[in-house]
Amino acid sequence: MQNVDLIKNEIKTVIDTCDKLIHEEKFDELVNFYTEDAILVIKPGMNANGREQIKSAFIKIASYFDNSIKPVEGKMIYLVAGDTVLVLAQTFLEANQTATENSEFSMERRATYVFRKIDEKWLCAIDNSYGTSLVE
Repeated sequence: MQNVDLIKNEIKTVIDTCDKLIHEEKFDELVNFYTEDAILVIKPGMNANGREQIKSAFIKIASYFDNSIKPVEGKMIYLVAGDTVLVLAQTFLEANQTATENSEFSMERRATYVFRKIDEKWLCAIDNSYGTSLVE
Protein backbone atom coordinates (compact mmCIF):
# COMPACT_ATOMS: atom_id res chain seq x y z
CA MET A 1 0.00 0.00 0.00
CA GLN A 2 1.25 3.46 -0.88
CA ASN A 3 2.11 6.04 1.72
CA VAL A 4 -0.05 8.98 0.66
CA ASP A 5 1.64 11.43 3.05
CA LEU A 6 5.05 10.51 1.63
CA ILE A 7 3.76 11.04 -1.93
CA LYS A 8 2.27 14.42 -0.98
CA ASN A 9 5.61 15.49 0.51
CA GLU A 10 7.50 14.33 -2.60
CA ILE A 11 5.13 16.23 -4.92
CA LYS A 12 5.29 19.37 -2.73
CA THR A 13 9.09 19.23 -2.89
CA VAL A 14 8.98 18.97 -6.70
CA ILE A 15 6.57 21.91 -6.97
CA ASP A 16 8.67 24.05 -4.61
CA THR A 17 11.82 23.19 -6.59
CA CYS A 18 10.12 24.09 -9.87
CA ASP A 19 8.85 27.39 -8.47
CA LYS A 20 12.41 28.22 -7.39
CA LEU A 21 13.81 27.29 -10.82
CA ILE A 22 11.19 29.48 -12.53
CA HIS A 23 12.12 32.43 -10.31
CA GLU A 24 15.84 31.82 -10.96
CA GLU A 25 15.14 31.33 -14.69
CA LYS A 26 16.93 27.96 -14.76
CA PHE A 27 14.72 26.60 -17.50
CA ASP A 28 17.13 23.87 -18.69
CA GLU A 29 16.88 22.33 -15.21
CA LEU A 30 13.16 23.06 -14.91
CA VAL A 31 12.12 21.02 -17.94
CA ASN A 32 13.67 17.90 -16.39
CA PHE A 33 10.71 17.93 -13.98
CA TYR A 34 8.27 17.52 -16.89
CA THR A 35 7.37 14.37 -18.81
CA GLU A 36 8.58 14.20 -22.43
CA ASP A 37 4.98 14.71 -23.62
CA ALA A 38 3.94 17.26 -20.96
CA ILE A 39 1.47 20.06 -21.60
CA LEU A 40 1.86 23.57 -20.18
CA VAL A 41 -1.16 25.87 -20.45
CA ILE A 42 0.45 29.18 -21.37
CA LYS A 43 -2.85 31.05 -21.43
CA PRO A 44 -6.41 30.05 -22.28
CA GLY A 45 -6.38 28.62 -25.79
CA MET A 46 -2.58 28.32 -25.99
CA ASN A 47 -0.56 25.31 -24.85
CA ALA A 48 3.08 24.27 -25.05
CA ASN A 49 3.65 20.58 -25.78
CA GLY A 50 6.84 18.78 -24.82
CA ARG A 51 9.94 19.95 -23.02
CA GLU A 52 11.37 22.19 -25.75
CA GLN A 53 8.13 24.13 -26.23
CA ILE A 54 7.71 24.37 -22.45
CA LYS A 55 11.22 25.79 -22.06
CA SER A 56 10.57 28.32 -24.82
CA ALA A 57 7.25 29.28 -23.21
CA PHE A 58 8.84 29.86 -19.80
CA ILE A 59 11.47 32.10 -21.38
CA LYS A 60 8.68 34.20 -22.96
CA ILE A 61 6.63 34.21 -19.75
CA ALA A 62 9.67 35.43 -17.77
CA SER A 63 10.20 38.21 -20.32
CA TYR A 64 6.50 39.18 -20.16
CA PHE A 65 6.89 39.68 -16.39
CA ASP A 66 10.12 41.70 -16.76
CA ASN A 67 12.15 38.69 -15.59
CA SER A 68 10.77 39.10 -12.07
CA ILE A 69 8.19 36.31 -11.82
CA LYS A 70 8.02 34.29 -8.62
CA PRO A 71 5.34 31.60 -8.21
CA VAL A 72 4.16 30.99 -4.64
CA GLU A 73 1.88 28.13 -3.67
CA GLY A 74 -0.92 28.53 -1.15
CA LYS A 75 -3.29 25.78 -0.09
CA MET A 76 -2.94 22.48 -1.97
CA ILE A 77 -5.08 19.37 -2.24
CA TYR A 78 -3.54 16.13 -3.50
CA LEU A 79 -5.60 13.35 -5.09
CA VAL A 80 -3.42 10.24 -5.28
CA ALA A 81 -4.20 7.25 -7.52
CA GLY A 82 -1.22 4.92 -7.78
CA ASP A 83 1.44 6.51 -9.98
CA THR A 84 -0.72 9.56 -10.80
CA VAL A 85 -1.44 12.60 -8.65
CA LEU A 86 -3.82 15.49 -9.33
CA VAL A 87 -2.87 18.62 -7.41
CA LEU A 88 -5.39 21.40 -6.91
CA ALA A 89 -3.47 24.47 -5.82
CA GLN A 90 -3.95 28.06 -4.88
CA THR A 91 -1.12 29.69 -6.81
CA PHE A 92 0.05 33.28 -6.59
CA LEU A 93 2.36 34.95 -9.08
CA GLU A 94 4.56 37.69 -7.72
CA ALA A 95 6.44 40.07 -10.01
CA ASN A 96 7.69 43.63 -9.96
CA GLN A 97 4.97 46.26 -9.81
CA THR A 98 5.25 47.39 -13.44
CA ALA A 99 4.87 43.83 -14.71
CA THR A 100 1.81 43.10 -12.55
CA GLU A 101 0.09 46.40 -13.33
CA ASN A 102 0.47 45.84 -17.07
CA SER A 103 -0.56 42.17 -17.01
CA GLU A 104 -3.90 41.15 -18.44
CA PHE A 105 -3.70 37.90 -16.43
CA SER A 106 -4.73 37.23 -12.84
CA MET A 107 -1.88 36.98 -10.35
CA GLU A 108 -3.94 34.63 -8.15
CA ARG A 109 -5.00 31.35 -9.68
CA ARG A 110 -6.60 28.01 -8.87
CA ALA A 111 -4.15 25.73 -10.63
CA THR A 112 -4.40 22.06 -11.55
CA TYR A 113 -1.30 19.91 -11.97
CA VAL A 114 -1.05 16.26 -12.95
CA PHE A 115 2.04 14.31 -11.92
CA ARG A 116 3.11 10.81 -12.97
CA LYS A 117 5.78 8.67 -11.39
CA ILE A 118 8.24 7.61 -14.09
CA ASP A 119 11.46 5.74 -13.26
CA GLU A 120 10.96 6.50 -9.54
CA LYS A 121 10.67 10.28 -10.17
CA TRP A 122 7.56 12.43 -9.98
CA LEU A 123 7.22 14.41 -13.21
CA CYS A 124 4.62 16.98 -14.21
CA ALA A 125 2.49 15.81 -17.14
CA ILE A 126 -0.01 18.69 -17.14
CA ASP A 127 0.75 22.17 -15.79
CA ASN A 128 -2.40 24.26 -15.87
CA SER A 129 -2.11 27.39 -13.72
CA TYR A 130 -5.58 28.47 -14.93
CA GLY A 131 -7.33 25.38 -13.56
CA THR A 132 -11.02 25.11 -14.30
CA SER A 133 -11.27 28.77 -15.33
CA LEU A 134 -10.41 27.46 -18.82
CA VAL A 135 -14.05 26.37 -19.17
CA GLU A 136 -15.47 29.82 -18.47
